[in-house]
Amino acid sequence: MRQYKAIFTALLTFFILLQPISAPAKTDFDFSALEKSVFEHSLDNGLKIIVLPRHDAPVVSLVTWVDVGGADDPKEYSGLAHMLEHMAFKGTVTIGSRDPEKEPALMADEDRIFERLRLERLKGRLADPEKLKNLQEQMNKAIANAYAVIEPNAFSNILQSEGGSGLNAFTSRDQTAYIISMPSNKLELWMAMESERFFEPLLREMYKEREVVAEERRMTVDNRPMGKLVEEFLSTAFKAHPYGNPLIGHMSDIQNYSREATQRFFKKYYTPSNMTIALVGDVKPETVVEMAEKYWGRIQKRPAPPRIATVEPPQQGERRLTINDRAQPAMIIGWHIPAETHDDMPALAAFADILGQGRTSRLYRRMIRDEKAAVSVSSYAGWPGSKYPSLGVIFCYPAPGKTNAECEKMIYEEIEKLQNQLLTDEDLEKVKARAMAGFIRGLNDNMGLAQQLATYQQIWGDWRKLFRELERINKVTPQDVQRVAKQYFNASNRTVSSLETIVEQASADKATATGETKK
Repeated sequence: MRQYKAIFTALLTFFILLQPISAPAKTDFDFSALEKSVFEHSLDNGLKIIVLPRHDAPVVSLVTWVDVGGADDPKEYSGLAHMLEHMAFKGTVTIGSRDPEKEPALMADEDRIFERLRLERLKGRLADPEKLKNLQEQMNKAIANAYAVIEPNAFSNILQSEGGSGLNAFTSRDQTAYIISMPSNKLELWMAMESERFFEPLLREMYKEREVVAEERRMTVDNRPMGKLVEEFLSTAFKAHPYGNPLIGHMSDIQNYSREATQRFFKKYYTPSNMTIALVGDVKPETVVEMAEKYWGRIQKRPAPPRIATVEPPQQGERRLTINDRAQPAMIIGWHIPAETHDDMPALAAFADILGQGRTSRLYRRMIRDEKAAVSVSSYAGWPGSKYPSLGVIFCYPAPGKTNAECEKMIYEEIEKLQNQLLTDEDLEKVKARAMAGFIRGLNDNMGLAQQLATYQQIWGDWRKLFRELERINKVTPQDVQRVAKQYFNASNRTVSSLETIVEQASADKATATGETKK
């Protein structure tokens, strides 16, 4: 539920999967056997079940993957996908209330007062201050009354008391995922509880949890210079596509979430045909199917929501923005690139690896090791999402005494080298070898594999593409890397955002008076 951590976690996960990988013949890992072990089943309501039995330990990793993310937020309710993720942990009709008979009336009281408060707020400067104050006091009282009959964390406590571990969730711009590992003999308990919270969500603590999300925004964006830079950078890079909207939402939108709007969003996107459940561990496929039919089969079939139709128009010139703050300098540079399913993505991932991934990358060697111009520099292919055309990005923190401008110049020089000079076969093979190691590590981890299977099912519409990735990436040539470097990484396709350090005026005046200013 830490959305900005989730952004970067998802980014790195996708990046590893997209890296060029050495020929399968160079590893003893049997990908074909692993693929043949995967079992899939679709319920009549459209829910996809993917099962990979692994009987080395009596544990199963479980992922509920919903094909909805921040990019799908309603225009007037940015951040609603993330908010709904929070609400999913507040229990169900049967779990989480000390007084189930009294609770509906208390929640209805919250909704009634909030609607009056919301309408008054929408009057803007014409709103009656006394009325706003009175309504807010009523709202606070209604929230307290509703909370008094709630058993906090009841849903999570039940699963954890029965051996559940790693219970969490994350929302990215492309998807929402709910994860946990359970003892194998508790699979039915998880099936019953997980299906119930998506069968008939109660959305209790709605208005109290809004304040939690608002505080999250303050901590990650409003009071964090790098958070501001990320938000401004994306809104500048994307003029039309919702990848440019804040994942956590604008503060005014957060304060106006209603239970009704959240329920509408749930009904539209949390439909079985828009969900995938992946299970990896000590389970039998036939048992999983039987339980899924029993518990998940009761959810009514609904139409799958439409995909986003908005297409980001081609960028016609460089875009630049600067944020001034009392913080160390930093910069983000981005170029528009295709979606993950595009044929150019393997070569773009190779380009990102060679340019700015790890201690052997060109940017690290020059800017950190040799010239001491930066304390951190890294590049990625496919941010902030993968489902739709996205960005190739570079993050850079200049070293003390160095500037964003100096670092920017070095970055462009290294990109130009890759545009004008072919990689050696040896350099490309090193990229493939590094990626192979990371890829296999991911396949050896049950939770990581469950997420990868669900991801490929969502992005490609077929989990089998996970096992085709090796073939796809292995085709990358030095010429491919050079071509994509030229095609995408040019000035007219570039967005540059800089965080510049504010110099205290008193200190500047003193430096001027004593002749200590730099020439």
